[in-house]
Amino acid sequence: MAFLSIIRRWALREHMSIREIARRTKLSRNTIRKYLRSGAVEPEFKVAERPSKLDPFAAKLSGWLKTEAGKSRKQRRTSKQLHDDLVKLGYIGSYGRVAAFARVWRADRQREQQTTGRGTFVPLVFQAGEAFQFDWSEDFAVLGGERTKLQVAHIKLSHSRAFLLRAYPLQTHEMLFDAHVHGFRVFGGVPGRGIYDNMRTAVDRVGRGKERQVNARFLAMASHYVFEPEFCNPAAGWEKGQVEKNVQDSRHRLWHAVTRKGFACKSRRAMPEFPDLAALNVWLERRCMELWHEIPHGALPGSVADVWAEERASLMQLPPAFDGFVEHSKRVSPTCLISFERNRYSVPASFANRPVSLRVYPDRLVVAAEGNILCEHGRVIQRSHKLPAQTIYDWRHYLAVIQRKPGALRNGAPFLELPPAFRQLQDHMLRKPGGDREMVDILALVLHHDEQAVLTAVELALAEGVPTKTHVLNRLHRLVDSKVVGEPPLDTPQALILRREPKANVERYDGLRAQIAGGRHAS
Repeated sequence: MAFLSIIRRWALREHMSIREIARRTKLSRNTIRKYLRSGAVEPEFKVAERPSKLDPFAAKLSGWLKTEAGKSRKQRRTSKQLHDDLVKLGYIGSYGRVAAFARVWRADRQREQQTTGRGTFVPLVFQAGEAFQFDWSEDFAVLGGERTKLQVAHIKLSHSRAFLLRAYPLQTHEMLFDAHVHGFRVFGGVPGRGIYDNMRTAVDRVGRGKERQVNARFLAMASHYVFEPEFCNPAAGWEKGQVEKNVQDSRHRLWHAVTRKGFACKSRRAMPEFPDLAALNVWLERRCMELWHEIPHGALPGSVADVWAEERASLMQLPPAFDGFVEHSKRVSPTCLISFERNRYSVPASFANRPVSLRVYPDRLVVAAEGNILCEHGRVIQRSHKLPAQTIYDWRHYLAVIQRKPGALRNGAPFLELPPAFRQLQDHMLRKPGGDREMVDILALVLHHDEQAVLTAVELALAEGVPTKTHVLNRLHRLVDSKVVGEPPLDTPQALILRREPKANVERYDGLRAQIAGGRHAS
């Protein structure tokens, strides 16, 4: 480079002739003219293209390298193994050429990923009330003293950037619907569009381009809230970049304690432990709304909360909450049980061996048949298959059975969960002949009377030391008949007051006694 600079200075600044420059540099005049015409500052040397023995196998080797790049490090073939495989295909060149080709290919691929491979994007701007974005993430929290893996729903307004997080044990339809119900409730309305990726709970099949076969139940929810679902292209998360960024930011703002140099950021606190999932979701909702006031909007003046307050007027008025259940058809077993997610739940005995409809909610299961709700159970979700399956009984469902088979009361599994007073009375009853039948009759009282009243009657009978069916019935009737005791006295109108009140005259009964032969008493 310094040599070319001397030639250019002699010719352009000192106006030296080409002949003189050639004499001083010992170069030909044609070489000097070529350097001056090209205006080159650095010498360039062209390397002639030479044929290589690897050329016929270059496409094959490139394909192999691309396939190996997608594998884990321990599963990739080495350059030596690639050379051996090429030799089997007829390659007669050296290993060095294969290794050099692989180095150049990896360098080009890395350069492409850092430049054009990263993609080019257009910043997006959304109008108030125009759209929201939804996504899932996986995080951990301590529930009931145990570190639990959770599926976290993220829903975010595209204009104001107000967001809500809600944790669930699974990514299922009923969890998805529940997340939307609470999201729209917190936002105070419904935007016009919803932007999603191609999650299985919303899209049954991905077609060409924007063609999607949307899940029917998901469409029912979108129709209920009157918003248009829009789905991103496959593997194109940047099309809903706001909620993708929210997933990343929430891990530092909510899920992890982040401190620097001994000082904690105001918006970064350690997540406390929670007794259950409901308590965690209450904390998440409160904490998200606090962060709205702490986080500046960035594109508009004020905080996220300030912009959300203005956007709220542009949202559609919130309709009644969507009944977001997923329905399954089940057949009740002869033991009055249905199975769901490895667990079994009891059903009233009158529907044994008959089909029923199971409506699945995030936290409960509702059994329906013939247009009526039969029963409801709290949903049990066990993530570990190492734990045994559970059976959830309601002893009231088996009362019709033990009325025909009272002997089943002694060892019946559903009756292990009786209230303590019933259990204590059962111990007394089963000690005498026919006690099982009497105990069944007492339990059957809950079908016709308030269960709490029956339980109180049993407790009173036990406290008085007379644990018998007759005494329990006596106590129950007294409780039922005395419900009006203690109520305020009635204000009788003046028109209903008797002008001449009757007087008690027991002597009138003596006249009746005289008519009876022998003067016997009525008793």
